[in-house]
Amino acid sequence: MPEESKTAIKTEQKETPKSAKAELKKESEASDLLKKSEIALWLDHYDDIFSDFDPRPYSARAISDDFLKEARKAAREFRPGCFELRFLVPGNHRRYEHEAMIKKRLREHFRKHADMENKAVKDLVRRGVLLSLCGIALMVGAASAAFFHKDAFIWTLVVVIMEPAGWFTVWNGLDRVFFRPKDLEPEKAFYEKMSKAEIRFDEY
Repeated sequence: MPEESKTAIKTEQKETPKSAKAELKKESEASDLLKKSEIALWLDHYDDIFSDFDPRPYSARAISDDFLKEARKAAREFRPGCFELRFLVPGNHRRYEHEAMIKKRLREHFRKHADMENKAVKDLVRRGVLLSLCGIALMVGAASAAFFHKDAFIWTLVVVIMEPAGWFTVWNGLDRVFFRPKDLEPEKAFYEKMSKAEIRFDEY
């Protein structure tokens, strides 16, 4: 066999283990980053965070439903408060100016939706209180009609209509105050957690 071919084979044999070691080292470093993070997500590119159907720049682009779904699953384990959200991006795709913009966009998105969820809960409770007060007013009216106009048919009819309507309105209002907000609590808690998260980017 020619000397050049032997040299090429030896060189290839020497380089292959080094390449494999480099890959193993990179995977090990990425695993260490994952362990240090409370929530860590792998990204092939920054676009993975955003909707594929939105062509706008990162500063205004819609957040991907798939990203939010994965973030929800990861955030369930953590109580409200500050925690770390780490994105692992290939080193050759990192752009630091993009990362600053993406952090700002994510904080704005999470803060906006946290405020919206809080407002939705408050509006639900406020409407529930108003409904309960209206129901109490209906029952007071029914009781007054029954007390002062016992023998009049029309007032008896008013009592028959107002009394069940009052009870229904009161219980519907109390349901909005005490039970329905619980249905909104998971989404509210998620956005409040994410709005307080420390967002970081690292390469792998």
